[in-house]
Amino acid sequence: MILFGTLVNGAFIIIGSVLGLFFTKIPERYKETVMQGIGLAVLLIGLQMAMVTDQIIIILLSLLSGAVIGEFIHLEEGLNKFGNWIGSKFTSTGSDFSVAQGFVTATLIFCIGAMAIIGALDSGIRGDHEILITKGVIDGFAALVLTTTLGFGVIFSVVPVVVYQGTIALLATQIEKWIPESLLNGMIVEVTAVGGLLIVAIGLNILKITNIRIGNLLPAILTVGFIFYIYQLL
Repeated sequence: MILFGTLVNGAFIIIGSVLGLFFTKIPERYKETVMQGIGLAVLLIGLQMAMVTDQIIIILLSLLSGAVIGEFIHLEEGLNKFGNWIGSKFTSTGSDFSVAQGFVTATLIFCIGAMAIIGALDSGIRGDHEILITKGVIDGFAALVLTTTLGFGVIFSVVPVVVYQGTIALLATQIEKWIPESLLNGMIVEVTAVGGLLIVAIGLNILKITNIRIGNLLPAILTVGFIFYIYQLL
């Protein structure tokens, strides 16, 4: 089932949001330790994905070109500005504000990131839902914490998350119609490896070891396809 990972991700958000309604305060040390455990699991998944390739030069060129593009167009900064712009649209006071704030904040957190894109692609191309299920666990915990502070508006973020990731997964299933199978299989390996390294970066950021601008590296997911194709021609 192509949308299984997306639906599980959405279910975790709903569960986390509902549980959050019953908690007014979570001790900081619990949140910190749980997030560290999640960060370690994300690192493991990323490393497993990254190790599938033996074409290091393709991965390196993809990350370099992706970083240059991302930095040139200020992708991460643009994503942040977009989030701030949406947030600025909800400046009214009262209960409606808390609902809107929870919805917008959670939507941006759950949708903008490498795991959402890579996980959806993995679901659509390979039928592998591990990344989205892992992302669902992270999102569920984040939803729990956000709900305790921003209210039940967080639960409504499940709609754009499912639509966004589901659309990517469904579109990914059509790639086989445009690209020959032999070329596609090799491309999937390299895309998986690049995505794995970006997930490693997410894990490092969760553990607060680094502060990598992952948003500016996202174009590497696209450039790796072109670089792999050129590499095959040569």
